[in-house]
Amino acid sequence: MRKYDHLEMRCPRLGGEVTFSYCRKEGGGLPCQRIITCWSPFFPIEQYLRETMTADAWDAFVRQIPKDKVTTIIELIEEAKKRAKQKNE
Repeated sequence: MRKYDHLEMRCPRLGGEVTFSYCRKEGGGLPCQRIITCWSPFFPIEQYLRETMTADAWDAFVRQIPKDKVTTIIELIEEAKKRAKQKNE
């Protein structure tokens, strides 16, 4: 288990509680684009990510192009549907 994975906070994008482990891999294997902004009040997140990510993964993370709001909303809805379906199975 990773050091901070169990921590929880309210996600400004999703509107509910999420764990750090979710934020760490939310972006399709990369951290959520907002992870540094959201988690920096709690621990040295940028330092932690630099220490735990490969150089290539860090580079891909910092070079991510933000998605437009409609695309983001559609992806969040689809992800919520998948989680609900998995919960019911």
